[in-house]
Amino acid sequence: MVRRVAVIGAGVGGLVSVKCCLDEGLEPTCFESSQDIGGVWCYTDSTDRRGVSVYHSVITNTSKEMSCFSDFPFPEGFPSYLPHSLVLEYFRMYAQHFDLLRHIRFQTTVLSVRKHPDFSSSGQWEVVTETEGVYESHIFDAVMVCTGLYQEPYLPLASFPGIESRFKGQQLHSREYREVQTFRGKRVLVVGIGNTGGDLSVELSRVAAKVFLSTRSNTWVISRVSDHGFPFDMVNTTRFNHLLEWLLPSALARRIRFRKFNSWFNHTNYGLASSKSSKFKMIINEELPFCLLSGTVVLKPNVKEFTESSAVFEDGTTEENIDVVLFATGYNFSFPFLEESVRSTINDNRSLYNCVFPPQLEKPTLAIIGLIQLTGSIMVGSEMQARWVTGVFAGWNKLPPPSRMMAEVVKRKPPVKRNPHERENLKMSFIGYMDKIAACAGVKPSVLRLLLTDPQLALAIFFGPCSPYQYRLVGRGRWSGARAAILTQWQRTLQPLRTRVLGDSSSSSSGRCWMCLLALPAALTAAFLFSKYPQPGWSPWARPQL
Repeated sequence: MVRRVAVIGAGVGGLVSVKCCLDEGLEPTCFESSQDIGGVWCYTDSTDRRGVSVYHSVITNTSKEMSCFSDFPFPEGFPSYLPHSLVLEYFRMYAQHFDLLRHIRFQTTVLSVRKHPDFSSSGQWEVVTETEGVYESHIFDAVMVCTGLYQEPYLPLASFPGIESRFKGQQLHSREYREVQTFRGKRVLVVGIGNTGGDLSVELSRVAAKVFLSTRSNTWVISRVSDHGFPFDMVNTTRFNHLLEWLLPSALARRIRFRKFNSWFNHTNYGLASSKSSKFKMIINEELPFCLLSGTVVLKPNVKEFTESSAVFEDGTTEENIDVVLFATGYNFSFPFLEESVRSTINDNRSLYNCVFPPQLEKPTLAIIGLIQLTGSIMVGSEMQARWVTGVFAGWNKLPPPSRMMAEVVKRKPPVKRNPHERENLKMSFIGYMDKIAACAGVKPSVLRLLLTDPQLALAIFFGPCSPYQYRLVGRGRWSGARAAILTQWQRTLQPLRTRVLGDSSSSSSGRCWMCLLALPAALTAAFLFSKYPQPGWSPWARPQL
């Protein structure tokens, strides 16, 4: 019987884990090595502290309605896309509202998590911590590891001959980047075109003498601002679109997607992506296309090698007088505190059952929260994981036998990579993963049932944004405000823009209502297909959207 739960880390995953433990009547103790909550969102000017912090100018890639905790919307006055200061303010509001801080022990580092001698029968763990030089040993019935994805910088220096032995300029990882002014007047090479690489290239272009952006990937660039000025994820992350992607042949779905991306600008002309490539990624950036068009950022292929002051690229071109090489190459995760027998089995989230539970354990009392990459908000995915896990700990949710969990993990093992230096894209469909974990937790909404009992709500959740509130309509943890939150999410999106009200008060809401009513037969058919042919949890079309 699980009662006492250790939660490691007070970032997003830690906060929702503490809250979900309390919801299930468990007794959580959260250990946080720093002196504040928020994890990577707790900005600091220093690069010396342990852990990772966002850079000063960062703005969220997912909108507030698609990123909030499912029973705690962002304040109506917050903008749709948020700077780190407002994200952290929201976390503080959440922690205060649900009285979470009293369960967190700050400036306490977890040194080791080891199985108790009678683990095979009790499932308990021995946790050793250190607080200001004082060491303590604790016994917990279960452990939730919430240290997240962004822990150790990934620096593939071996892939760039000469960077260590010949290059005389400055080299750094994006983890060390804080303010743009230190790069004024310099020639900067950014390696890597993920969201961070794109953001930093744009920001550097405002002060640097020249910015070069090197990539080996086919990359589609999309804007946060979508149709009619609404947030991209609210317009595109819908159950209707998800169903279409599932029903259409993958080649046709990809062709439609590429055509939509190219309707903004032709990515082939910019050297970013070709519609003939089946391997690609997507980044969010409104300004990068203009920087490329204006020449303030120059796109380059992969670096072949470095000399003392230049970079030689795989196409044979050379850029001279490079002052700084900035690696935006991402992060690795690690769990140094876990005992070796457990740590060695976790290569990535595919080693875990549903990206959460190590299937080899005799007792399912260890869970990894937030070790996921989704086409939507990781915050929302982490909360869903925590709800499922605490339900398992409390005895409400049941796991399959270890043999079945192991079989599913083995089935998801990747093929051998042709290029050992190429990082794999492990992003999963947001709706596909959320629905899979929600079904495990017994909180997945039924579109078909809602069509019969509440057609207005059913149409809103099928054709509208798949916002987190949908997962508070049924099951344990049901929230009475979920229906209203869903039906008013567009109003909350527009509210921060009402700083100058024009005389034209016409609204498209009535038109949208009529369109939804006309689409009712299609929704009924789609709901039938959903129920008759359940979608696989790991959607084959999953690609980075955000």
